[in-house]
Amino acid sequence: MTMKPSSLSKPFLYMFFLLLRKLAGRHHRGRMAAKKPSPPPPPLDRLHGKTLVVDVEAWILRPPVSAFPYFMLVAVEAGGFLRGLLLLLLYPLMCLLGDGARARAMATVALVGLEEKEVARVGRAVLPKFFLEAAAAEGVAAVQAAARVVAVSATLPRVMVDGFLREYLGVDAVVAPEVRSAGGVLAGLMDEEDAAEMAVKRLRALFGAELKPAGPGKLKVANGAVGLVGAASGSRVHYLFSPYYCKETFAVSEADARGWRPLPRDRYPRPLIFHDGRLAFAPTPPATLAMYTFLPFAVALVAFRIVAFSVLPYRVCFPVGALTGIHYRLVPGGGPVPRRARRAAGAGRLFVCNHRTLLDPIMVAAALGKAVTAVTYSLSPVSELIAPIRTARLTRDREKDQRNMAALLARGDLVVCPEGTTCREEYLLRLSPLFAELGVGVNPVALDTRVAMFYGTSTKPGAKWMDPFFFMMNPRPAYRVQFLPPLAATTASPRDSGGRGDSIGVANRVQRQLGEALGYELTGLTRKDKYMTLAGNEGV
Repeated sequence: MTMKPSSLSKPFLYMFFLLLRKLAGRHHRGRMAAKKPSPPPPPLDRLHGKTLVVDVEAWILRPPVSAFPYFMLVAVEAGGFLRGLLLLLLYPLMCLLGDGARARAMATVALVGLEEKEVARVGRAVLPKFFLEAAAAEGVAAVQAAARVVAVSATLPRVMVDGFLREYLGVDAVVAPEVRSAGGVLAGLMDEEDAAEMAVKRLRALFGAELKPAGPGKLKVANGAVGLVGAASGSRVHYLFSPYYCKETFAVSEADARGWRPLPRDRYPRPLIFHDGRLAFAPTPPATLAMYTFLPFAVALVAFRIVAFSVLPYRVCFPVGALTGIHYRLVPGGGPVPRRARRAAGAGRLFVCNHRTLLDPIMVAAALGKAVTAVTYSLSPVSELIAPIRTARLTRDREKDQRNMAALLARGDLVVCPEGTTCREEYLLRLSPLFAELGVGVNPVALDTRVAMFYGTSTKPGAKWMDPFFFMMNPRPAYRVQFLPPLAATTASPRDSGGRGDSIGVANRVQRQLGEALGYELTGLTRKDKYMTLAGNEGV
């Protein structure tokens, strides 16, 4: 007996059939892409000394290019997690729209009501990391080969991409949709007419006398530019790729671009040393859904972890933390000063470590199995309240801070982070030589962290008290602690050898020692450089 599908089951069978066809198509395209050899790089020899007009989505970013992760980053970092949740819930409905309408809808949800300067800060301090991770080595090589570059984006607003394209790729002009604003607050509406007017102004400033009139309302570049555009861009093709601007145009298909290589970190046009934001992953729709599903459990998890570190003895807090997913590794590498030497000196030990999160002194104390005192330049009252160790504030008055540190060191072990601020990437900032002017032995401690979902540091004003909470909200945060061979007091003291110049040498020596143990690159950058890059202020 043959059973006929009921009227209720027909829609489900139809949707299931469409899903199978879609999956089969993806599998077939994936196999074809795997068999197809990698396409040749862009014609770099024809770009030298030329003006280049490049399609950001087709040539700079590797396919498949989706604007959702970048709008989600702005929604969360500038607007908060509730705005990001709203964007996630509405995204399935937005997928029913065309590419242009979908981008405008995401822009409305992600940007409406936000301050333009805050969105620009996110575009400059947060998004470059994710753009660089999605960049194609071949496309970036084409940009670097040209003399002048005009970057064109049809889906991402200029306020979001301008910082990355100018500061990290060195383009000369950015043409992208403009977002209407009133009194510095974004209305969330992308305006193509405003974008066209702004494009003409930027091109006039860039080309100067080369820009000639070519009929009513039309302009033309005298010598012509080279255009790099996507072969299947369709309605996304910008008028700048027309013959009025581009003397010749090269198109790349999405299938060819899929074979392009990710841009290696050592080939970034500008090293990515500083970046901001809470999200440590690219928030694609599935990854964002997983994050919001995990958030309720993360709140309970962070409460338990903080109570464990604050109440339990050091010898049991890490085994308990390991049961909740914290990975802690103590690496032998010279060890702290022996107890006999410490008793002979009649004072505590000075531990100098690089700065990864606000939990650094706590991890050092747990590794030592005893309480220590941590000195900080700025710490929120909430962080001081929940800290399971003693904390002391520095005043930025060098002589006063030196006396206070000497007094604290006379009463017990002291932990200092002379970088003055945290650094997420594998770089070491310049160490302040204040610790080397105390005339005591120095115990370097190399620290490394790994997170998968949330960064435990932020430069955003009013949010630093949340730093330890965000680190503990990660499903499996990791800490690596390595005690390095100590420097003797005679080496670290500047008093016997003639002043502060020796303390700077000691600080540089400790920085090299930490860099060699961690495999990090040394820099001369300071706390001020970080805050000027990410927040536009000195971080005071």
